Amino acid sequence: MIGTENAVLEALRTRRSVPKVREETPPREMIEQIIEAATWAPNHHRTSPWRFVVLTGEAREALGEVMATEAARTLRDPESEEGRAILAKQRTKPLRAPVIIVAAAVPQPHPKAIEIEEIEAAAAGVENMLLAAQALGLGAMWRTGKPAYSAAVKRHLGLPSDAHIVAFVYVGYPDVPILPRERISPAPFIDWR
Repeated sequence: MIGTENAVLEALRTRRSVPKVREETPPREMIEQIIEAATWAPNHHRTSPWRFVVLTGEAREALGEVMATEAARTLRDPESEEGRAILAKQRTKPLRAPVIIVAAAVPQPHPKAIEIEEIEAAAAGVENMLLAAQALGLGAMWRTGKPAYSAAVKRHLGLPSDAHIVAFVYVGYPDVPILPRERISPAPFIDWR
């Protein structure tokens, strides 16, 4: 068992967000393994609050259009040079990886379920997804931003209005070296009593 424990700790220490991936789409079986890993996250009362929407191909472009439409609502002048640049960036964000897994928490009607705990369970599932992607030789990056909180984005993805988008997980084969990184000591964050 010691070897397994060391492997888990090593995976936690070496996991990195991969901001740049190749265009090649990983096989569906790998994406299913990543999603299955999410469902092993702890969740109170076994409510399984997570929902996943997998976007590939043109579905990513459609998401980009919704993101741009939503961004346009907040711009003073969407037709200005700056406005057009912002909207173009929103349209292309979903094209940064061949696969996007949208991970959401949908609060369940269990009498003991607490909404924040449902969201926390989905977030724990996303961390499992990142570790699974790395174990499969894939790169992954957890993203959110304003689109994660947009009612229009949720509707576009077929999620209910009470869903919480926890992550847009961008997945693909790494196109950059995965370099080790130093982390700060956890000591300043600990209050021993």
